[in-house]
Formats: sequence, structure tokens, C-alpha cells
Amino acid sequence: MAFPPAHTDQGLDVGRIRAITIDLDDTLWPIWPTIARAESVLQAWMDERAPATAALGRDKNTLREVRNQMATLRPDIAHDMSALRRESIRLLLNRAGEDPALAEPAFEIFFAERHRVDLFEDALPALEFLSSRFPVVALSNGNADVHRVGLGEHFHAALSAQSFGVGKPDARIFHAGAAAAGVAPHEVLHIGDDAHLDGLGAIQAGMQFAWIRREGQAWEHAPLTPHLTITDLLVLCRAMS
Repeated sequence: MAFPPAHTDQGLDVGRIRAITIDLDDTLWPIWPTIARAESVLQAWMDERAPATAALGRDKNTLREVRNQMATLRPDIAHDMSALRRESIRLLLNRAGEDPALAEPAFEIFFAERHRVDLFEDALPALEFLSSRFPVVALSNGNADVHRVGLGEHFHAALSAQSFGVGKPDARIFHAGAAAAGVAPHEVLHIGDDAHLDGLGAIQAGMQFAWIRREGQAWEHAPLTPHLTITDLLVLCRAMS
């Protein structure tokens, strides 16, 4: 599906590109259907092993309260999606008067299902094309493991907010991605779906940015603009051929 342009792109300088950094969730696969399925599997597991906690987990107001409480109690793990999920489960177990040690196996049930992703149709052929020409580094604020997803062979390295300590749009994680690829930031093309986290972050870090705009999102960061806006990763591959 094509969307009307919301801005004028800067124009991609293909000759400058020596490495690729790329976002994962909602760039290579849709994240929310994956999370919904993982939460459903977790809920079924809790129904059998911690029914009082499972009942709390069905209450949207309780879940919202737990998320808010985690933000207050544990700002030290705000960048770590795995730790936030695990400790939120532990907090619910404590509230329900059930064994908090169940948080670890419960999280592993969720985490395994979280890695059963359904790739966008263009994702694998685009990764095959890009990784055959450049070192490709994953840059994610999420907790997906490219090896557990089954895409590890296409990545030179992978950095996450969880492993690195800060997330996008902080320039430090973008610069670390460039360093992992062995190039300078201005020699990197970053690809991602989030105009703020990926777009603003990459551009301010000195990289070129290709915005994968699958849902017609608006660009709200003028006068900065993407170097290229696409609705399909294969369009980018053709532009780089």
C-alpha cells in the first residue's frame, strides 16, 4: 500500500554506505500480534500453576497499576524489557500470595513464545540482500534475540537497550552499532519504523536513515527528514542495487 508523502526526503547517498544498522520489532515483524500470543500462552500457564495471579493478570486496571508501580520502584531497569516483564510477574505473584519464584519459569514461557515471530514478507529477502553486501547490526529497544528468532546468520552483531544499558534515540547506542560494524557513524544507514526512536536518533547520531513507513505514520520532526521513506524493504534494496 502506498501512502502520500508527509515530507520531502533528503535523498539517499548510496556511495557513502559501508554498514547497516536495523531495528527489529515492527521493522522485520509485527510486534503486537507476537506479544498478544505470548501473553495468552503465559496466561494459560499461570492458570494452571498460579490461578490467583492469573486472575489478577486478567484485570486491565491491575496491570496498568503494576506497570506504573514498576516505573516508580525500578527506574534502574526501565530500559530492560525482559527485567520489566519478569519483575512485573513477580509483583503480581506477591500480590496474589503465590510463590514469587514462579516469575522465572513464567517469564521463560513468555519469552520463548515472544520469539515465534511472523516475518513481514519482505524482511528475509531484504536481510539476505543487505547482509551479502554489508555488515548488518541489529539495534533494538526490545528484547528479541536474532539467533532465537532464527535470523542470526544475517547479523554481524546485535545491540539492545537491555544489553547496552541505554536505548534509542540515545546517540550512544547508534555509535556503538557503527563501532560494532567497524565503521564511522556517517558511513551507516539505519533502517527502522519509529520516527522518533529510529529516525531522530539515527539522524542526530550522524547516520543516514531509511524510514520503513508501513502504516502511514506521520513524520513530526521537521526540519530533520529521513534520507529515504519506503513502505517495503525491497524498495530500499532496489535503490541500493
